[in-house]
Amino acid sequence: MIEICEVGPRDGLQNEGKIVPSETKVELITRLMDAGIRNIEAVSFVNPKVVPPMADAEEVLKSLPKRENVRYGGLVLSRSGLERALKTDVGFLHIVTATSDSFNLRNAKRTVEQAVGELSLVIKEGAASGKGVAGVLGTAFGCPFEGEVPLENVLKAAEKFLEAGCTEITLADTTGMANPIQVQKVVNSFFDIFGKDLTLGLHFHNTRGLGLANVLAGYQAGVRRFDSSIAGLGGCPFAPKAVGNVCTEDMINMFHGMGEETGADLPSVLETAKWMETVMERPLDGMLMKAGIA
Repeated sequence: MIEICEVGPRDGLQNEGKIVPSETKVELITRLMDAGIRNIEAVSFVNPKVVPPMADAEEVLKSLPKRENVRYGGLVLSRSGLERALKTDVGFLHIVTATSDSFNLRNAKRTVEQAVGELSLVIKEGAASGKGVAGVLGTAFGCPFEGEVPLENVLKAAEKFLEAGCTEITLADTTGMANPIQVQKVVNSFFDIFGKDLTLGLHFHNTRGLGLANVLAGYQAGVRRFDSSIAGLGGCPFAPKAVGNVCTEDMINMFHGMGEETGADLPSVLETAKWMETVMERPLDGMLMKAGIA
């Protein structure tokens, strides 16, 4: 069974020039749930002055329907973000750091070691509060400023996050630099060191057209959880040219064609993607909405 973590409401919308109203975000999330998606990164507790499209996290969470089998996640980058998150009923905290010093220094004014140290305290407090905590390691497959990121840096950050209380790790290709062979090597190294009981997720951007190829490589290496964004929306506002996430409906179509279950109703997801084009008032990147279901 493939588990989809739908990041469209957060990563999909954070890089858009258009500010989507809270009620539209709630409708998007509700449509995704109705289509069978059960793990949704719904909000981000970042500084609203830095990322204005994510300023309404509390309002969105208050308005979302509460369903026992649906998991809502919220992105946290700092102690102040944690304080906001703990005042809400968000179920899972997604604690994020880059694994490249150059990237971290430019965007967070701290080294990876400093960030991991500070965020480890955030993880411990979040876990102690009863929230689920997942660690997300950005630039895990390359950095736009320094190129290759040594795998040992990524592994060291993962180890610290797991020691602090994370129960899951997601490796994020922040700038879309990964290739399938690299993905398999990295995943194999993670399983070799942390064991196959580790809940490992992968988050790919489609910047250079390799998103689905990298998903397939991760699947072949044993991963069963993948982030994706409805209609291919999104990108990282802190990474140059990192546009477009792996497209949810395209990924579901691939897995269903392979005989893998996702729990999602593909026609319903596809209709939601088409609806998002009307919301965003521009053509979106998904391929299935153009070609149709075979």
